Amino acid sequence: MRLLLSALLVSFSVTVFANEVKLNDPAPLFTVKTQTGADFDLKSRKGKWTVLYFYPKAGTPGCTKQACAFRDSIQKIRDLGAEVYGISTDTVEDQAKFHKEHHLNFDLLADADAKVTNLYGSKMPVVKISKRWTFIIDPELKIKNVLKDVDPAMDSERVATEIAKLQTPAKK
Repeated sequence: MRLLLSALLVSFSVTVFANEVKLNDPAPLFTVKTQTGADFDLKSRKGKWTVLYFYPKAGTPGCTKQACAFRDSIQKIRDLGAEVYGISTDTVEDQAKFHKEHHLNFDLLADADAKVTNLYGSKMPVVKISKRWTFIIDPELKIKNVLKDVDPAMDSERVATEIAKLQTPAKK
């Protein structure tokens, strides 16, 4: 029995952590729908900086705080040549409602089947929702930063700071 339990635990651990992307990995490519029902293909972001922030559930307090913080500081991020995309396992309809209710000025992506959430390794075990993780993707579509210890109110400021650092040439 203990051997079976150990085997299951190892199998679970491998499944949970197998898809976790790391710094300088190519960003896993995907196509999903935005809150308007339009297609979003990450490949279309080649040549541009991209912020992909995963959040658990549209309309919940932490997710609302995070989305509104990005809304309020979006210009600082755009001035760095980056665009923000929020993604959760909500439906297109839920994303549209959340987007409209909070007057968001960036697209939300619907990952209702959690395929993208799994690709990025941010899916919570057992439940079909994402952890609150933020990925900064460079113009070559490589992962340049993974923020896992995300404070919803401060994520947008931290992202702007990190992009600015990444864009600053290293001194020799």
